[in-house]
Amino acid sequence: MAEVVEEVIAQIQENLTATVTEGEEGGATNATGKTPSTPEGMALAYGTLVVMALLPIFFGSMRSVKHHKEQSTAFAKTGEKPDTMSSKDAMMFPIMASCALFGLYMFFKIFSKDNINYLLTGYFFFLGVMALSHLLSPVISSLIPASIPKIPYHLSFVQGPPEGGDKKSKEKKYLIDYRFTTHDVVCFIVALVISVWYLLQKHWIANNLLGLSFAVNGVELLHLNNIATGCILLCGLFVYDIFWVFGTNVMVTVAKSFEAPIKIVFPQDLMTNGLAASNFAVLGLGDIVIPGIFIALLLRFDNSLKRKSKTYFYATFIAYFIGLLATIFVMHVFKHAQPALLYLVPACLGTPLLLAVLKGDLKKLLAYEDHPEEKPAKAAKNTNEKTKSKNTSENSEEKATPPAKKETKKKEAKKAK
Repeated sequence: MAEVVEEVIAQIQENLTATVTEGEEGGATNATGKTPSTPEGMALAYGTLVVMALLPIFFGSMRSVKHHKEQSTAFAKTGEKPDTMSSKDAMMFPIMASCALFGLYMFFKIFSKDNINYLLTGYFFFLGVMALSHLLSPVISSLIPASIPKIPYHLSFVQGPPEGGDKKSKEKKYLIDYRFTTHDVVCFIVALVISVWYLLQKHWIANNLLGLSFAVNGVELLHLNNIATGCILLCGLFVYDIFWVFGTNVMVTVAKSFEAPIKIVFPQDLMTNGLAASNFAVLGLGDIVIPGIFIALLLRFDNSLKRKSKTYFYATFIAYFIGLLATIFVMHVFKHAQPALLYLVPACLGTPLLLAVLKGDLKKLLAYEDHPEEKPAKAAKNTNEKTKSKNTSENSEEKATPPAKKETKKKEAKKAK
């Protein structure tokens, strides 16, 4: 254990001094250490990566608006506030991510890489089935002929109440409460086939299908409650990404060893080797989902303004695109892996803030919340209601007091004067 820690510290010192030298000696090698077949192949690979990064952000943001409305409706009915990322969560996220990343690095150094990847592959297999089913549900449902009936089902698994107790008792706990239809079963089968394909062959197309489904679901379902939380999260991960890529070999080692659909890939030698190509350009899902949930928040902010245009969403979406191009350009020039958030975070934070200053929306932008906290006015209203009820009870007591007692009290008051 101590040897591994010493190795990481030594690697930090080496990387801080060797980055320029590596760029000079790298020659025609790219970030994967392999020689790309042709310039056209590289252009195709990186262009496809950019498109695959933009699609989950765009469609995930659109779906997040619908999900936000569903959450608001449920909150109005049940009073249970939806789960969103708080500022404290955003502060802790880079620390927890660093612990997880270094933990994986230690596992790969100490234990067999193959055994760890077997466990991870099985875990992501089940996650991939659920993510793909959720993603494909509206698409496949629209393609299924109307002649096939949409039959609803309800799967529930209940714990309690104790034997002999009231069947309507509140002690019942729903461990599983899942509703689905025959269309959802079709989606599940399609997702299962794709996941099995990935499980057996680890083909890059199956990897991308699962990775894109994770990205879309992440942007749709992970909600930042306000802009301040988004700024804290992005700034924290900005430092995290720079340190683990430039400071150590931990990020690159884990990315190369980790065989799971947590990245999207595209072969640079597709034109020469076809579908059997093996020289891949890579983009991690974190570089898509983290900026994506912030861009989705801006779309919901645009909707809250009730204007015809979605200025903040589209402006930041274009800024993300430019930041991604800058990442690829610098990586190609210096022949060294780049922390994409180094370029994406300034683009995604600076654009909406500058735009808000120019349009006079800065206060609205900073004050916006997906699910606002209970306002003090409401609490004051409750206090006033309590005071009124108290006064009413006192008046009723006075009315109930006999006249003789009232006269006695008046006499006592005069004597006191």
